[in-house]
Amino acid sequence: MTAARQELLRLLASKSFRLGDFKLSSGASSDYYVDCRTTTLDGKGARLTGQVFLEEIRAQGWKPQAIGGLTLGADPIVTAVSVTSGEVDGFLVRKAEKQHGTGQRIEGFREKGARVVIVDDVCTTGASTVQAIEAARDFGFEIVGVMCLVERQEARGRASVEKASAPARFVAIFNADEVRQEHALQNDETSPSVLAVGAGCEICGRPAIMNRPRVRCEEHRV
Repeated sequence: MTAARQELLRLLASKSFRLGDFKLSSGASSDYYVDCRTTTLDGKGARLTGQVFLEEIRAQGWKPQAIGGLTLGADPIVTAVSVTSGEVDGFLVRKAEKQHGTGQRIEGFREKGARVVIVDDVCTTGASTVQAIEAARDFGFEIVGVMCLVERQEARGRASVEKASAPARFVAIFNADEVRQEHALQNDETSPSVLAVGAGCEICGRPAIMNRPRVRCEEHRV
């Protein structure tokens, strides 16, 4: 895992992950909630989001002309990737066609036949991601990849997205188990602090001072 990816995971675990009793948009109940926007709209989080998504896009070899997704969850991700790349344009998919002006559902980049990547923040049932995929294809985009920041691994979300996106590949930056485990590590008051001698911080590589139980420098000790 790259330093940027590890640091983004740390931010998601500290800023976006909460334990409790929650009702999801699907109607199901859960003992945790992930609000990615508290990370993707954070100054540092936005920078890391753009960097990590762009790294993955390049690793997949997709070479898109634009990146987009259903408003509202995709909005900060689209902006972050576009700004970080300096060359990948962005578009947003409305939940319904607007009833005035041009009446268009796709806002921003609008070049039919263009290679695009669809993004979302959280995938549970996959419904919002599927809506964006369908709208993008109806418009005339060629979807070369689909991504989400956190996959909840439930409600057959992955299966729904993969069916809608085929033959394009669906990639999750993190799954909910990874975020939950990092959250638990950050809040583990029972683990003793251990001096880390001669080790480098697993996030930034600077000299580590503690292992709680992760190898961290002063800035990232949490």
